[in-house]
Amino acid sequence: MSVFTHPDFDDHEQVVFCHDKASGLKAIIAIHDTRLGPALGGCRMYPYASDADALRDVLRLARGMTYKSALAELPLGGGKAVIVGDPHRDKTPALFHAMGDFVDSLGGRYVTAADSGTGVPEMQLMAQRTHHVCGAIARDALEGGTRSGDPSPSTAYGVFLGLREAVHHRLGRDDLAGVRVAIQGVGHVGYDLARHLVNAGAEVCVSDVHAPNVQRAADELGARVVAPEDIYGQAVEVFAPCAMGGILNPDTLEALRAPVVAGAANNQLASPEIGAELQRRGCLYAPDYAINAGGIIDVCYERIGGSAAQIRAHVERIGPTLQQIFQRAEAEGVPTSVIADRLARERLATRAPAHA
Repeated sequence: MSVFTHPDFDDHEQVVFCHDKASGLKAIIAIHDTRLGPALGGCRMYPYASDADALRDVLRLARGMTYKSALAELPLGGGKAVIVGDPHRDKTPALFHAMGDFVDSLGGRYVTAADSGTGVPEMQLMAQRTHHVCGAIARDALEGGTRSGDPSPSTAYGVFLGLREAVHHRLGRDDLAGVRVAIQGVGHVGYDLARHLVNAGAEVCVSDVHAPNVQRAADELGARVVAPEDIYGQAVEVFAPCAMGGILNPDTLEALRAPVVAGAANNQLASPEIGAELQRRGCLYAPDYAINAGGIIDVCYERIGGSAAQIRAHVERIGPTLQQIFQRAEAEGVPTSVIADRLARERLATRAPAHA
């Protein structure tokens, strides 16, 4: 399997293939850029159909983390890890101990955290083998008086703020009362986003391939449940992808009716051309790594120290960043995805050490 000629290879600094026969671990760690600091990014667990799919995902996710940290003005580089496996069936302590060993072997160039398919328990297992892990210890949460190592509440809060900014820019609405939102995926982040939206008066419908997730959203939030294949075509103002990447593609765009796309999923665009097509159709896209930066902000403060109030204040800068992206895209007549990349590269170049 070629890496250097892979279409998603973007001058990544290091790509490591990890295999532990005893535990059954098959994983890939990709380090994209460490000019601003260690490459911090989550560890995803997903039953990829092929090794090629896993490689494509980790390369794209690692690059997105570089841009996400730069755009959020954090002292971090970009990296990611993916584990090939079913998170509902294949988790064992031995597997995550082995993953921790591989992370540790990189000597701090890559720092891992929770992501789709993993959470605090898995980070705690990895922390038994490496110090280069975040989200394994209890700390002050973003909201309330609870303590948690889970950054997903910060991610959801940032997406909520960004979604509200997108609705204001595209629809001229100052609040979300009565705004209809279709959420694809109601795991940790998607559920918290739905809770914020319901509390703000929005009407929410949800889908998820994991039945207990949608049942919880229906029972606890009163969300309307639709089949996964029907979520794209809902008559809503906002489509919020909060599951896997690549879900905005030529097929799903044919069904999509929402004038705003604003969600937590990484790598939502199947290709750069999709961003241009959304612009052509008059659909405002909130670039994924701009709107979903709350989690990495939370994790960064775990490393450098900071209060819940400081985390919240930093997360709340997501709204103004998106406002800048929307305004520049409109003024220059280019897709928001293009402007987000430009802004991230500008901030990366400005903040990178002179010797880099």
